[in-house]
Amino acid sequence: MSDKRIENLNVYTEDPLITPVELKRRFALNEKSVQTVMRGQNTIKNILDRKDPRLFIVVGPCSIHDVEAARDYASRLKKLADEVEDTLFLVMRVYFEKPRTKIGWQGLINDPGLDNSGKIEEGLKLARELLLYVADIGLPAAGEALDLVTPQYVQDLFS
Repeated sequence: MSDKRIENLNVYTEDPLITPVELKRRFALNEKSVQTVMRGQNTIKNILDRKDPRLFIVVGPCSIHDVEAARDYASRLKKLADEVEDTLFLVMRVYFEKPRTKIGWQGLINDPGLDNSGKIEEGLKLARELLLYVADIGLPAAGEALDLVTPQYVQDLFS
């Protein structure tokens, strides 16, 4: 048992974080989302294995900060992806953190309100909802995994 006299002396408050399993249960993939992710994974593999002559390009913002703007971007990118699909396979870069930013805004997951509130659970929900939207419109998504925790919440939505 821990001793309260020495446990987390500099911690003002603790907020339990939703588990990856619970978040995925609340914001579950539908069949169309699953098909989008699988198609993206298979297509990228075939391009890398030179079984598909197209190029794949990951395009998108450095870090998502406005979910509505990201939805609009995804819709426009999907239209473009459909137009160029004979020669290019477009994948949307959907990243929610600022890994090289030490001072200032740390990204949508860590600070969804852009107000230093640290509402990580809200950020994880917004991230998952956005990725579900991207998959639902048939656009594959890509991101970065720079820690061991965040990918557990969203990895099933990346191609």
